[in-house]
This record gives sequence, C-alpha cells and structure tokens, in this order.
Amino acid sequence: MLALSGAKSAASAVGEHSRVIWLLAFAASALSGCMPATTHMASADPADPAAKVATIGYRSTIAPYTSLRPATPAPWRGRNEAVTPQPKQER
Repeated sequence: MLALSGAKSAASAVGEHSRVIWLLAFAASALSGCMPATTHMASADPADPAAKVATIGYRSTIAPYTSLRPATPAPWRGRNEAVTPQPKQER
C-alpha cells in the first residue's frame, strides 16, 4: 500500500511538472507576440536622403551569349565522312 501511494504521488508530481512546463511555454509564446519584430540598428534612418548606402552593381545574366543566327550551313558530306568508321580490311 505504501508503494502504491508513493507511485501516485510521483505521478502527480510528474503531471504537475509537465503542467508548469506547458504554462511557461504558453506564456513565453504569448509574450513573444508583444516583442518588436526588428531590433534597433545603429544605422542611419532609411528616410534620410543623405544616408550612405552600398553601391549597386549590374551584371547581365546573358552577357556571354552570342547569337549564332543566321549561320550558313557547313558542307555536310565532308563532316559526315570524317566521323564514319573506316571499313575493315579483309585478310
């Protein structure tokens, strides 16, 4: 009987502990909604027209492209014969 009452008190202590954890987690998440989304930076005001900003560079995404049209067709017979396998010699 003593072991049963000890198990019950241990179970209630665990249940009480988990309730406290859930309560703290809920309070933390509820209070985090009251915090500002951004932190104050030690920089210039974005509305200040005299504020220094980083320079902007431009790189074309198609810079290495060169057009190949219109292209004159190459003589196909010579190119075809250059890649055809040579006939085997009979012995």
